[in-house]
Amino acid sequence: MNFKELIGETTSYDKKVLLEERKPKSWCKSVSAFANYSGGCLIFGINDADQVVGLDNPQEVSEKISEIITSRIDPIPVFDMAFHTIEGKVIVVLKIEEGKIPPYYYVDGGNRTAYRRVGNESIPVDGNALRALILKGANSSYDIVCSQYDKDKFSFSKLKATYFNKTGNAFNEDDYESWCLIENDKLTNAGALLVDESPIRHSRLFCTRWNGLDKASGVIDALDDREFAGSLISLLQNGLEFIFNNSKKQWKKVSDSRIEMPDYPERSVQEGLVNALIHRDYLEIGSEVHIDMYDDRLEIYSPGGMYDGSFVQERDILRVPSKRRNPIIADAFNRLRLMERRGSGFKKICSDYSTQVNYTEAMAPQFYSDFDSFVLTLRNLNYRYGAQETSEKIQETSEKIQETSGKIQETSEKIQETSEKIQETKDKTQFIRAMIIDFCAVPRSRLEIIEHIGYKSKTTLWRNYLKPLLVEGRLEMTIPEQPKNRNQKYVTVK
Repeated sequence: MNFKELIGETTSYDKKVLLEERKPKSWCKSVSAFANYSGGCLIFGINDADQVVGLDNPQEVSEKISEIITSRIDPIPVFDMAFHTIEGKVIVVLKIEEGKIPPYYYVDGGNRTAYRRVGNESIPVDGNALRALILKGANSSYDIVCSQYDKDKFSFSKLKATYFNKTGNAFNEDDYESWCLIENDKLTNAGALLVDESPIRHSRLFCTRWNGLDKASGVIDALDDREFAGSLISLLQNGLEFIFNNSKKQWKKVSDSRIEMPDYPERSVQEGLVNALIHRDYLEIGSEVHIDMYDDRLEIYSPGGMYDGSFVQERDILRVPSKRRNPIIADAFNRLRLMERRGSGFKKICSDYSTQVNYTEAMAPQFYSDFDSFVLTLRNLNYRYGAQETSEKIQETSEKIQETSGKIQETSEKIQETSEKIQETKDKTQFIRAMIIDFCAVPRSRLEIIEHIGYKSKTTLWRNYLKPLLVEGRLEMTIPEQPKNRNQKYVTVK
C-alpha cells in the first residue's frame, strides 16, 4: 500500500491524525464496520490534508489500540498492526479482517451498536442489516430459516414440472427435506418462495416498458406494465417473457444461413434476472425486484447490495468471488438447471455480450451496487446510440437555417426597397433637372425657378440642382444689364 497515494477516506480505509483515547468511538466504529463486512484499514499518523505527520510514540499507540479494541469491540475481531516509516515519520496501520461471526458491536456502557461503512463514513446498521449480520454470524441465512406456513396448505407443482422438464427426473417427497424446503411440516423461507402461490408478499416482480430514454417522456410514460407474484420460478419465466415481448430480434442473411441480432442476448438477460431473484435481500420488506426497459437499455434492480458489503463498481467484475446471500434458493435453481453452482453469472453476462455482432466496449454491461440495492444495466445492441441527439441537432440546425433564410429574405426585401427608393430619387432628380433646363431656356431668377419647380427652400434648390448644373456647364449665371439690385442674377441655359 502506497500511503502517499491514498487520497481522503474510502469504504476500505480510514485515516486518523492521532489516537483519540478519550473518544474511542471516533475510530472504533470503523473497526466494527470493517469487521462486519469486507475488512479494511485504519491509518494513524496522517492528517485530513493527507499529509504524513507521524506519531510521537508509535509503540505506546499500538498498545493502546489493542487495549481499546479488546475492551470496546465484541466479539474481538481478527486484526493486525504494523509500523511504517515515511520520510522519517512513523505511522501505525491497523488492518481489520472481515469477521466470521458478526455482528461486531462497539460497546459503550450498556449500549451495543454495530456499524457498517458507507463511503468514507461508518454508520450504525439498520434493523434489516443487523438481522442479516446475525444470520451470517450464526452460519445461517434467511432462506433456511423455518417460516410460519404449514406445508400442507401449499403446492409445489411449478417446481416439480420444471424439475422434470429440465432433468427428466421426478421430484420425490424426500426431496423436500434434502432441498431444505420443509422442516417439521413447516415451509422454510426458501420453500415459501418456491411454492406456486408464494405467501411472501414482497417476493414480487414489477416490469415496465417506458416510452423513451427515461421515466418521464411527457407524452406516454409507459408502453407496457406488468406486476407478477408467485413462485420464484414463475417470476423468472414471466420476467423473461416480458423482456422478450418488449424487445426485437433482428437478423441478417449470410451465404448459407443467417445471423441473429437480438436487442439483448438471452443468456445475459436470464443470468441477470436469476441473480436478482436469488441474491436479493428478502429481509428488505416493501421492496421488490424491478425490470425497467427503455429505448436504449434494460435495467434490473434488486433490493440489497453485495453480500460482503463491497461496491461492485469498485471491483474487477471478472474476479468477484461467489458469496451467496440465499444459498438454499441458489442450490434449488442449480438443481433446476437455471444457474450454475460455481457462481459465474457476472462472467457469463459479459461474455455473452462480447460475442454479439453489434457489440462495442461502450455497450458492455454495467454493474452498480450500494448497501441497499443492486442494478444491472444491459445496453440495447440494436439501438443507434447518438441517433436521437443527431436528429435533434439536425432539427436545431434546420431551424437555424430557416431563421437565417428568413433574415436574408428580410434583408433582401429591404435592399430592394432601398434600391427602389434610390431609383425613385434618381428619376425625380432627373425630372427636376430636365424641368429646370427647359424652364431656363430664357434667363430666370431663382425665385422664378422655385415657384415653377415647387420648392420652398432656396438652399435645397441651390445645393441639389442649380449648383450641380452650373458645375456641369449645363447652366450659367448671368447678370442683367440694368439690375434692380446688386444681388439680382439670372440663370439660363449655356
